[in-house]
Amino acid sequence: MLVDYVFQEKYNGKVKRLLKQARFRIPNAEILDIYYPDRGLNRDLLLELSTCQFVHNYSNIILQGFTGSGKSYLACSIGRQACKQSIRTRYIRIPDLLMERDETAAEKRGIGKLLTKYSNYKLLLLDEWLLNDYSDEKLHFLFELIERRYDAASTIFCTQYKLEDWHGRLGGGVLADSIMDRIIHKSFQLYSGDINMREFLSKRS
Repeated sequence: MLVDYVFQEKYNGKVKRLLKQARFRIPNAEILDIYYPDRGLNRDLLLELSTCQFVHNYSNIILQGFTGSGKSYLACSIGRQACKQSIRTRYIRIPDLLMERDETAAEKRGIGKLLTKYSNYKLLLLDEWLLNDYSDEKLHFLFELIERRYDAASTIFCTQYKLEDWHGRLGGGVLADSIMDRIIHKSFQLYSGDINMREFLSKRS
């Protein structure tokens, strides 16, 4: 019993640290609390993804849906499951990531260090993917990050845009092809639902 207690305490402490380091936008998001009625969500796929086997297979997840449909909640709930399985996870908005990139650009090997930092997370949650237009420098940065993670780690992309819109928003051309190929290959695609969850929850409260 004492051994079991010590093991459980060490496990709980590790999970607590991983959850804190993940910096989830919605820290209390839970798979079991997901609201399904009238949303058109793929429950079976979500439950499969919550096992986090996709991380061990280096697969990606694409969560697509309009603003307020609950993409961030779904991503954070899967991320929490990963932390509970001792998988090193991190959440970040693309605008914040690119701001970090700009801040480190002037430092010696700053961008390289930043790429290494975000390449080393076994699960990376990138929210607001393709929200803005990107300069060539920022597109190359995103490509390098995705290239380093390809077949080595898993990424969850939360976006308002359907796959057919990606190429244009990535600037078109060879770089857009390369980015999309590395993301879509071995990816699970999930639509986040047909109702505005922010509006729905505000009416319930």
